Amino acid sequence: MASLLGELAASRRILLSGRNLRSTLSSVLCASVFLSVGCHSLKPLETAPLDNSGMSYNAIEQLKALKITALEVPEIARARQGGLSDANCVQLVTTFHGRGQPFNAGEAAAGLVQAGVSDDMVLELASLNQLGVGVGELEAMHLAGLPDEITLEVARHHAAGKPVLAGATLAGLKNAGVRNSTLLELVRHNVPDSQASTIFAYRRRGASDAEILHRFASS
Repeated sequence: MASLLGELAASRRILLSGRNLRSTLSSVLCASVFLSVGCHSLKPLETAPLDNSGMSYNAIEQLKALKITALEVPEIARARQGGLSDANCVQLVTTFHGRGQPFNAGEAAAGLVQAGVSDDMVLELASLNQLGVGVGELEAMHLAGLPDEITLEVARHHAAGKPVLAGATLAGLKNAGVRNSTLLELVRHNVPDSQASTIFAYRRRGASDAEILHRFASS
């Protein structure tokens, strides 16, 4: 009997030892995961590209407060190197984050500024969410000598999904002598680009600006 009781006690100790081992391994695993996640989240954001772009410490701190990511840093640096001011770089990021979007338009913003577009216009295009794939057309319009008012109106139409004359069409009409005020009215009246060839033909037959507006922008 004593021998049997001894064997039972030994078995119980082995069972408890196994349970303790599993519990210890589980605790170690949980601690490892916690430390791994903690170390990753505590990894400091690398802002050297912002420093190298000439951005001030104050602006960088403002961007950190906006919780910029590592992927956004080079985009912001491109915009800053392109000539956008510190304050307007911060405003661009604020605008994108306000829509729940990461800032990914550094190259587009830089291209516009280098083409001579004002910072204010870049900010307005950002607010319209027009710094994406269609930004090249807007940049070309500026380089063609079309006033910012027309370019912004085209951008507003794109943002609203409304029909509008293409930038190349507007530039061609300007070269054909059509006044900027007439072009602006054609844009405001949602004249689609499918009418471009008809407008050019009408102009070649000697139609005045007033006649073009009467025919294509009277509705």
